[in-house]
Amino acid sequence: MTETAAAPRVDLPDVLPSFVHGGWHEPAEATRASAAQVRDASTGAPVTRVTSAGFDAPATVSYAREAGLPALTALTFHQRGMVLKKLGQHLLERAPEYHRISQATGTTAADAQIDVEGGIGTLLAYSSVARRQMPNDVLMLDGAVERLAKDSTFAGAHVWTSAAGVGVQVNAFNFPVWGMLEKLAPMLVAGRPAIVKPATATAQVTWAVVRDIVDSGLLPDGALQLVCGSLDGLFDELGEQDAIAFTGSAATARTLAASPCVVERGTRFTAEADSLNFSLLGPDARPGAPEFELFVDSLVREMTAKAGQKCTAIRRALVPAGSVAEVREAVCERLAAVVVGDPREAGTTMGPLVSAAQREDVLEAVDALIAAGAQAAVGGREASDELARRLRAERGERDGLSERDERGERAGSGASAGDAAHAADAADAVTVGGAFVAPTLLVAEDPWADAIHDVEAFGPVAVLIGYQDLDEAVRLARRGRGSLVGSVVSHDVETVRTVVMGTAPWHGRLLVLDRDDAKRQTGHGSPLPQLIHGGPGRAGGGEELGGLRGVTHFMQRTALQASPQMLGALTHTWIEGAPRHTDGEHPFALSLSELRLGDAIIAGPRTVTLEDIDHFAQFTGDTFYAHTDEEAARANPFFPGRVAHGYLVVSFAAGLFVWPDPGPVLANYGLENLSFITPVSPGDALTVTLTAKQITPREGSDYGEVRWDAQVVNQDGAPVAAYDVLTLVAKERAGARPS
Repeated sequence: MTETAAAPRVDLPDVLPSFVHGGWHEPAEATRASAAQVRDASTGAPVTRVTSAGFDAPATVSYAREAGLPALTALTFHQRGMVLKKLGQHLLERAPEYHRISQATGTTAADAQIDVEGGIGTLLAYSSVARRQMPNDVLMLDGAVERLAKDSTFAGAHVWTSAAGVGVQVNAFNFPVWGMLEKLAPMLVAGRPAIVKPATATAQVTWAVVRDIVDSGLLPDGALQLVCGSLDGLFDELGEQDAIAFTGSAATARTLAASPCVVERGTRFTAEADSLNFSLLGPDARPGAPEFELFVDSLVREMTAKAGQKCTAIRRALVPAGSVAEVREAVCERLAAVVVGDPREAGTTMGPLVSAAQREDVLEAVDALIAAGAQAAVGGREASDELARRLRAERGERDGLSERDERGERAGSGASAGDAAHAADAADAVTVGGAFVAPTLLVAEDPWADAIHDVEAFGPVAVLIGYQDLDEAVRLARRGRGSLVGSVVSHDVETVRTVVMGTAPWHGRLLVLDRDDAKRQTGHGSPLPQLIHGGPGRAGGGEELGGLRGVTHFMQRTALQASPQMLGALTHTWIEGAPRHTDGEHPFALSLSELRLGDAIIAGPRTVTLEDIDHFAQFTGDTFYAHTDEEAARANPFFPGRVAHGYLVVSFAAGLFVWPDPGPVLANYGLENLSFITPVSPGDALTVTLTAKQITPREGSDYGEVRWDAQVVNQDGAPVAAYDVLTLVAKERAGARPS
């Protein structure tokens, strides 16, 4: 690449190589002339070129299956999570470099933080999901075990296992880091090697991140491959166990969904496509109300962040018809303070679109909306052209270049003659100066005009739409035919409920914004790793992220039927009906390395007296009538008379099974699934059985978690209470074994 004064201070190759079947693939010299030119979004200067000519699709898929798949699936979920944690820390150290490279794509520092740090944060979030919500194993139970026979000799459960296939990412241009990492993180935890195809316009940012991932040596060979350019022939290699995760236009999604691998061989296909997201201002949010200001701030932020190039940006702003003028005025006032320019210039708050082609697509969409009756309150094609001319002139003055000089510089900077001619043919050279579009607010004359709800201007553009009542507002929101996200800005519960109930079936996510969550809310346009990202209908029907759901999205769920003993052995979980081992040492005296599933202690009985109940009531202050008033307790249809507190039962059970001396058990950190089954009356004798149910060593620590099954019965064998006890246990015993 020929350096210019405005180019990032980062060396990029003249043609981006792909990382496939274990090495960097450089396109043959003869194919480089046909490579797509990537240009600086602000200056039009050449940045790099992209082609996958000569790329071997069969070898790439085979390498993922034969090298990446077995290496990943040999790791436990916790080990995969640890890899993600180290990888996230490694990339965070290099984030400033990704910011600098991103500047050429029109990305401001704030925009880059969403993409870069947001993507890396998703890696770290999924590291936590793997290590906190999944077992240290390669197979995971899904839900409760079902008893399938009366005598507990036959049981069933659902289990998650890694699919025997690869994951192919086809990503959009707007989030070259986050878009890759938000798919890569759950794929890797699921044990699925990834083949990444970035969008050409921003491929250099993705390439830089993949380069650093490869150089880190943290991922197994074949776990990640990168194809810069087209995926010619790759879909022909995909089959029943493979998956495609696509982000982009609905038109491309339809084409990919019709691929033979999807239609004939069952390759899993998910898409995140077009989305005309709405934000609705409630009738209660009049000018001066906190919610009115929140709505305006949110709309302006979503219009200008990433120059509106977000699949989650607000495209349709629904406001009460009587508030249209006030909202219009407030939004225009805020937009007037937006500084559009080169992201490398101090003070710039919104950069250009990613390319001249994208600029023209957006302005054509604006023209279509205006033709449908919308009026430009601010912005539009003429304002955008004037903005581009002004910024070009300012750049020329600053750099001492005339427009003619600038064209000559471009022609001599490594671009082909065809590129130079094309640039010169742009009569007013607006796009030579950058792909700038003025923030554009349109006001719909007819709220039901088809174009308003069908045409997505993927840039700093929103349409203000007045509604007469909430019923119409909900119908207008649904007219988008399925979107990624909607938001309602209101402090009125009934308004919010009406909007949520009316729009939830058509949206993957809904944000309720009001004065109570204003300081902590993450924004209309911010997907979070903990929540699903996707939407029905025209949004593609895909579903990504969502914490653990994002991992299992790339796995296979299977119903498994067997005896409790066999089912427990397969899932590394003790299951009711499997043998218990009660003839050894007290389980609390055993370290994690010594403890085995089914190790148990049966302790008791202990008789509960009326004095115990009275003492517990006075000591704790829990004087609920069922524990203190015989007559009132008998009048309750659930109790035979005064009964013991449930927590007294749990406390007595703990007193029966604990090991009192210092030992491997470090802490009790919780109870789960607690249920009280049979009331305990004075005179009842309690016996508790505690069984090691699940043993989970923690990666990188000298302790792990043990889940114990606790069952308390009375003298008749009737179940009184059941729950899981959670403890932290040292991996090795300190000192001598207790006698």
